[in-house]
Amino acid sequence: MRLTIARKIALAVIAIVILCVGTMAWVASSNLKRGFVAYLNELQVQDFDQLRELLEDRYRAEGNFDWLRGQPRALGELLNRITPRSQLFEPDGDARRPHRGRRPPPPPHPGPGREPPPPEEGQPPPDRPAEPPPRRNDPMDFAQRVSITDAQGRKLIGPPDIQVGAERAIKVDGVVVGHMRLMPLRETGGADASATVFLREQLQSILLMSAVLIALAILAAIWLARHLLRPVAALRDVTARLALGELSARAPLLSRDEVAELALHVNAMAEALEESERQRRKMLADVSHELRTPLTVIRGEIEALLDGIRQADANALQSLHAEVLRLNKLVDDLHQLTMADAGDLHYHWHELNLGELLRPTLERYQPRAQKCGLDLSWSLPSAPVVLQGDAGRLQQVVTNLLENSLRYTDKGGQIVVALSSVGGHAEIMVEDSAPGVPSEVLGSIFERLYRVDGARTRERGGSGLGLAICKALVEAHGGSIAAAPSVLGGVKIVVRLPLKT
Repeated sequence: MRLTIARKIALAVIAIVILCVGTMAWVASSNLKRGFVAYLNELQVQDFDQLRELLEDRYRAEGNFDWLRGQPRALGELLNRITPRSQLFEPDGDARRPHRGRRPPPPPHPGPGREPPPPEEGQPPPDRPAEPPPRRNDPMDFAQRVSITDAQGRKLIGPPDIQVGAERAIKVDGVVVGHMRLMPLRETGGADASATVFLREQLQSILLMSAVLIALAILAAIWLARHLLRPVAALRDVTARLALGELSARAPLLSRDEVAELALHVNAMAEALEESERQRRKMLADVSHELRTPLTVIRGEIEALLDGIRQADANALQSLHAEVLRLNKLVDDLHQLTMADAGDLHYHWHELNLGELLRPTLERYQPRAQKCGLDLSWSLPSAPVVLQGDAGRLQQVVTNLLENSLRYTDKGGQIVVALSSVGGHAEIMVEDSAPGVPSEVLGSIFERLYRVDGARTRERGGSGLGLAICKALVEAHGGSIAAAPSVLGGVKIVVRLPLKT
């Protein structure tokens, strides 16, 4: 049998409940036994006090304890005359009625030289007294735990050495004439049968209640384990479906606890995987389309040359060379993005002044901008803007942004570049004039192979990977890049890089 989580939880709860209930039952039964024995000892101390009063009365009548010395039968007669509070029930189960009034006086005992009075009618003669009924069912009777000595300490009756639980002095007219000692009960076996039955019934009740509680706990533990593991089972099914490629699977929210949070994270992971798979398929389709265009042109040019339709002159070779360069640029861009995603794009970090890095690049692009009929201007601060970065990668970011503006800005427009320090960050702003990009798609222009329909089309060149490469390089420097509409009518791109602290 496989030990599942549900079974582990159920077994753990059952073990804890059994341990707790068993401990509670053991403690309760031990305390009950101990307390019940103490209670019986208190009751027998009351019997002990009654016996002391009887002994005092008999001593007054006799004048000595000669009648008791070594006479267990005489002690038994006295014990039969007390109201035994420690004997709760008669052996037949009927309740004993305790004498609530003054106990009857002891029968007159003849003094020395006197004849005992004749017995009354219906009573046994004094030499054959009636046998007292057995007071207790245990062999260790009350009388066997009583020890009596006279005033000089000589034993009258009972064992000489006992463990004293209660001790009383026998006094007559204020004079101590003897001592009594009572051995305490250590267990209920020394009590009467009714006390033993009562204690046994209580212990059985405790055991029965413990068994019922354990049975209920087992049922509750099984139900609780299944209830708690129900959301986990749903998550298991969803993750199994995701592992098989069914990325549309979602976990149901069956609770509001940590398992529900886990289900939310699993659903978020599934959505991310589904989006990633969608982007992967889209990218593969776009890459194949981008590769197909230059390859088709090259193939057509070569077939035209082979068929003699076109002469292998400088123009034909120049056209082929341009398509090869375009194809090589696309492959290089894809390679850079792949390395950036894998974390294999290497950087050479050192301290640099961003203003000094931008100025040569801008001066180099100004003739190209004039050739395209565009006005390129810039604003660089006189104070150094120092940060930690890779000069070559940051220069590639600026170059890609300028190439993008040169390619997609209408003739007669302008390009403005500004560098500033704002809140511990360096901001590079590149904005151009019309045509612009709709506001709803500005967040998508940094996606791979994304092109805006209309003004920014494939006919203007480019692979659609330049801004995606810029985003990867900027984020590797701990910065951010964003696009917004420009006041010049085109697009404003802002790059924020952390300054050196």
